[in-house]
Amino acid sequence: MWESIARLVLKFRLFLLVLLLSVTAFMAWHASRVQMSYDFTRTVPTDNAKYVEYESFRKRFGDDGNLLVVGIQTDKLFQQSVFSDYIALGDTLKKIKGVVSVLDAAVAVNLVKNDSTQQLKAVRIFPDPPLSQAAIDSGKAILLGLPFYRGLLYNPETHVWLMVVNVSNEVMNTAGRIVTVGAITQAVEDFGRRQGIEVHISGLPLIRTKMAVKVAHETTWFLLGSVLLMTIILFLFFRSFSTLMLSLAVVIIGVVFSLGTMDLFGYKITLLNALTPTLVVVIGIPNCIYFLNKYHTSYNDTGDKRLALVEMIRRMGIVTLFCNLTAAIGFGVFALTRSAILKEFGVVAGINIMLLFFISFILIPIVLSYLPPPKVRHTRYLTNRWLTAILDKLEVWTTNHRVLVYSITLIVLAGAVAGMFRLKSEGFIVDDLPKKDPIYLDLKFFERHFRGVMPLEIVIDTKRRKGLRLNMLQTLDSVDRLSRYIAAQPDMARPLSLAEAAKFIRQSFYGGDSASYALPNSFDLPLMASYLSMGSQPAGVTTGTSPGGMGAKNGLSQLIKSFVDSNQQQLRISVNMADVGSARLPGLLDSLQKRSAQLFDSSRYKVEFTGTSVTYLEGSSFIIKGLKDSIEWAFVLIAACMLFLFRSVRILLCSLIPNIIPLIITAGIMGWVGVRLKPSTVIVFSIALGIAIDITIRFLVNYKQEMAHRLSIEGEGTDLSGIELPRVDSHAVVVETIHKTGISILYTSMVLIAGFVIFCFSDFGGIEALGWLTSVTLVIATLTNLIFLPSLLMSLMSPRSRRSRS
Repeated sequence: MWESIARLVLKFRLFLLVLLLSVTAFMAWHASRVQMSYDFTRTVPTDNAKYVEYESFRKRFGDDGNLLVVGIQTDKLFQQSVFSDYIALGDTLKKIKGVVSVLDAAVAVNLVKNDSTQQLKAVRIFPDPPLSQAAIDSGKAILLGLPFYRGLLYNPETHVWLMVVNVSNEVMNTAGRIVTVGAITQAVEDFGRRQGIEVHISGLPLIRTKMAVKVAHETTWFLLGSVLLMTIILFLFFRSFSTLMLSLAVVIIGVVFSLGTMDLFGYKITLLNALTPTLVVVIGIPNCIYFLNKYHTSYNDTGDKRLALVEMIRRMGIVTLFCNLTAAIGFGVFALTRSAILKEFGVVAGINIMLLFFISFILIPIVLSYLPPPKVRHTRYLTNRWLTAILDKLEVWTTNHRVLVYSITLIVLAGAVAGMFRLKSEGFIVDDLPKKDPIYLDLKFFERHFRGVMPLEIVIDTKRRKGLRLNMLQTLDSVDRLSRYIAAQPDMARPLSLAEAAKFIRQSFYGGDSASYALPNSFDLPLMASYLSMGSQPAGVTTGTSPGGMGAKNGLSQLIKSFVDSNQQQLRISVNMADVGSARLPGLLDSLQKRSAQLFDSSRYKVEFTGTSVTYLEGSSFIIKGLKDSIEWAFVLIAACMLFLFRSVRILLCSLIPNIIPLIITAGIMGWVGVRLKPSTVIVFSIALGIAIDITIRFLVNYKQEMAHRLSIEGEGTDLSGIELPRVDSHAVVVETIHKTGISILYTSMVLIAGFVIFCFSDFGGIEALGWLTSVTLVIATLTNLIFLPSLLMSLMSPRSRRSRS
């Protein structure tokens, strides 16, 4: 069948070439339209309880992950020149497109009691500039006397001052976030240079934006560097510019198809499916090497270019089809998960790995048919003395030292299994950044002085409309007690809630004395009732919907609205916390849930813990679980493909064991060197499986073909189903397969290792791990498939072994 297909491909070569180039042009147009994704909540299924709670929270209270914080540590802030520039910085930030509001010491408001109108009026602590030093000193005294802002806008012990910038949700979900965050960062750094003050900037908008940009930038450059390095090595191997360009054409067309597929399906580029071009290179380069190697080998045997092309397609068509099919299954099973980001990655990777087969199958033989026959220098690599010596050594090991091979394998596996028990599943939001990166250092700065900037939201639901009006004092007391419990945690800041707003109001009612900053009691409420209706807002005060954004349009009522929903049924407790990691966060949340259960009667209240920190934990867990489940499904489906291809249980065992070994050893190495399981490292196992199974299939199919060839000559022997035909020496077939396939395997491994090693120079831990772990896995997969697999074949397919089974 494959010989007939080969002749058809060569017969209609011009039509097929034009068709492929036309489809490539169509996909290139779609590739030019693909966009980056800036939605970081899609790791969690939309029907997941945590996701539903978070979306419900966002609809009621707004987005919690759009706050960016600026911090400076100085005791000179209230000097006239510095403070005036600080005010100007806030004004500059407000003018940046996408910035909703800015809250800092310069625009903080005080509540002033007006006995004539019986209202509390929101008045800016610092009047409009220009300000005299006396006015600044006066405002400073007032600000420091308001406990509401302590820990929110400043740390009195360390003289650190905070500026909170609220960025529009519409901007955060588009590419405009890069421009907005860049403009904010530039304005802040300019202020620091003018005043000679070190500035720090953090928050989820900045962290996500800069990490996404840096990862995309590094991935692009490292991918280009990887392709360049592999190009150089390919040229050194084949010594042919035309062959080199052909290999690059296969890979480039595959990358174009992968990007075009994203746009066709309406997907955007995420940090996960951005790996697809890398996978195309990983699968595409071996396709090229094996096709070209078989073409050169056949041409040396026949001296006829057309016969060599037919033989190349006949022998390598089935091999490449099943290699790409199993690799496509390995990644396509991600589409079976419930996470949107994993589904998209699975669909795009699975489809394009299969498309890569058709690209290779059409382009390589057709282009070779137009090129002149290979010259002697182009096939000289087939008799490389260094590689031939290595294969001779491997032959000795597999034929004479199989017991030692098995023993060493068992010892290494025992050590790897021990290392697997040391594996930890833990991730941090800035996990992949080096410890000296400014993003990491600034985040730790805010954790030291304000206990972090990661948002955690707690929603207290009274289960009935206007339920907050019933037992208001009891509810506020429970909220305050929970807040004090949270504030006592070393990794959590003092929460903001309606209880803190009520304390602020009471302090203002009793003349601004900080000793009155406490919850209203049953005697206070009747006296304060007429003062709770707020008056107009002074000019120049701006706000957002986030806690602490003192309202411009509705005065203090806007502050209250940021903590209470419109139905007065639910109230919000906002907490900033440190990036404690996915291992510690569940324990912290569990302790908070237990405390809230003690304070809020479950028959009257429902307490929900949500926010970006919770959805991050849920998303991280989903990705890791999805990747683990996908690998299990991949093994099952790949085993089915192997059984269909070889129709032999013994060959099935021979195919699976060499693929399990590299995964176990890689996991063991990760455990021993302390690499944690997280989304950026678990993906390595999928890539490792795709690489290892590729080598195994090529070896076993070549073994099958060599066995069939000998059977056709000798008329009897043994087939892969185990029927004994004693005249064919299975040992000789294995040795022949080592020498015929080993050259291609070694070349492929060296090229891919060179391509992945370059990722080890990345500043991101995930990309660096992808580089060195994949390179190590390649080495292990090459050794298992050239030493352990042949040894296993000799043991299981030997006449003695078959007689013992019979």
